[in-house]
Amino acid sequence: MKKAILKKAAITSVALLTLAGGAGSAFANGNDKGHDDKGNHQSSNGNKKNDKHGINLQFKDEKELKWALEYIIRLASKGVFNGYDDGTFKPQQKITRIESIVAAVRLMGLKEQAESQAEMSTKLNFKDADLLAKKYPWAVGYVAVALEKDLFSETDDSIQPDKPATRLFAATLLVKALGLEAEAKAKVNSELNFRDENKIPAGSVGYVQVAIEKGLITGYEDNTFRPNQPVTRAELAALLDRTDDQLPDQDAQAITGKLKADPASNAIVVVKPNNTEVALALDPNVFIFRNNVKVAVSALKAGDEVLVRTYQNKVVFIEVTKLASEQPAVTTQVGLFNSYSLNAQGKIATISITRTENGTTQAYVFNTSPDVAIVGNAALLVAGHAVELTVLNNLVYSIKVL
Repeated sequence: MKKAILKKAAITSVALLTLAGGAGSAFANGNDKGHDDKGNHQSSNGNKKNDKHGINLQFKDEKELKWALEYIIRLASKGVFNGYDDGTFKPQQKITRIESIVAAVRLMGLKEQAESQAEMSTKLNFKDADLLAKKYPWAVGYVAVALEKDLFSETDDSIQPDKPATRLFAATLLVKALGLEAEAKAKVNSELNFRDENKIPAGSVGYVQVAIEKGLITGYEDNTFRPNQPVTRAELAALLDRTDDQLPDQDAQAITGKLKADPASNAIVVVKPNNTEVALALDPNVFIFRNNVKVAVSALKAGDEVLVRTYQNKVVFIEVTKLASEQPAVTTQVGLFNSYSLNAQGKIATISITRTENGTTQAYVFNTSPDVAIVGNAALLVAGHAVELTVLNNLVYSIKVL
């Protein structure tokens, strides 16, 4: 389970990253914008949107995202779970079964297969297949793939796409997406010990047990599970994010490694685990998480371990998975020795050097460490002789006579 799931602090602001273009973007309902039969965005007047119009990093209802922000960001950067074409995410809106199924298939890395012509033209045998084809034609391939991957039960005769997804439905769906159905069936006689366990069908007990063991879902503080409670979009984002950590990462656009240097405003260099370097251009609206909060590019540090995702050859998402060790700032200062002062103990307290730059000679005075060392022939430490100072956190620790 990702460490982010254990975070207790709520992140209460900033925008949500969503990838735009194709069926990989927003889910839409009847009141918003929909999709045509090829999965392209379609506005209310029937005009297709250009698949290359970029990314959207701002949502009109961003203040409502709160605790779910980080979950949603990571999923959106993979094109798994996104916002609506009207510029909102609607985190508190109840999510439907078809939205849950589509998200699960994408999470499994099967988006391309689900949107292939072969899957899109599948003749489904559900009683409400015609309703799906009429209202959600772009989702036919997703349902076909879900069937092939055993995300449906053998007794399911209807898709019920508009029915709200419940906690039990979501938990069962994600356990199946992880390929843990056999384990769930083996635990069908488990004792769940929830006050409302009698509301969980006997055949579903094993799925709930596995979902709890894998950290996908938990009960409530009053010791209830509430299997029939509808799931909001924000809640499903948290469930999907926890599941995502247990699935193989099939996104070739994900890059991990360490930052080679403090980044420029428009690019970073990542040293991958195999020690190869890759230079990456940053999207102007790149979304960055460091130390649990959204930060600017300038907050990134050399040595930060990062997870980077790109879209259209630009970095749109950076998560710092491990902070760089805070190393003291060490610099060297070269110039001509000018003078030094002593403290009460007769030790060097300050040292002054002069440097000539661009035709101007200027004196610089540095405080010294109590145990400053003189390297080389101390007899040559006279005015006008070249020296090199090693400065650590604004204190001179060594004076090298050149």
